[in-house]
Amino acid sequence: MNRFLCRPWGIILSVLVLVGLDQWTKALAVRFLKGAEPFVIWNGVFELRYLENRGAAFGLFQGQRTYFLLVGVIVFIACLYLFARMSRNARFWPIRLIAVCILAGAWGNMIDRLRYAYVVDFFYFKLIDFPIFNVADIYVSVGTAALAVLILFYYKDSDLEELMKKKPVKEK
Repeated sequence: MNRFLCRPWGIILSVLVLVGLDQWTKALAVRFLKGAEPFVIWNGVFELRYLENRGAAFGLFQGQRTYFLLVGVIVFIACLYLFARMSRNARFWPIRLIAVCILAGAWGNMIDRLRYAYVVDFFYFKLIDFPIFNVADIYVSVGTAALAVLILFYYKDSDLEELMKKKPVKEK
């Protein structure tokens, strides 16, 4: 897995697959949920409900399309920098995978903003009235939470110093 994510084509392919999955689920939401009643998966708990989100998470920053596009470009540049500078030590493959997920989530929502001027959201946890979200949001949220857990509980300070020291991939 590490060798795959250390190669530019592996990173690009991974991001494209994840963005493709996100865009496919959004296309399904547009086709089957737009203008329709919510599709109940578990009554009172979870449903699929179409929403055009012109803001960020929890509906913040409504209508700030330029801001979101700028943030997406910054995330893209930061991930490119991270991939170019990151150690190729197999110990860091989880961070590479997390960066792929965050990049794919940012691009998935950026595509919507460029295409529609809003993001298509459709997952809704009715039980806790959680804001409606999509697959790209899952990539970013789970990736960010996993990164926090790794930094707080898995990697030591010396590991984090080594993280940005590029080393060759170990061949087996």
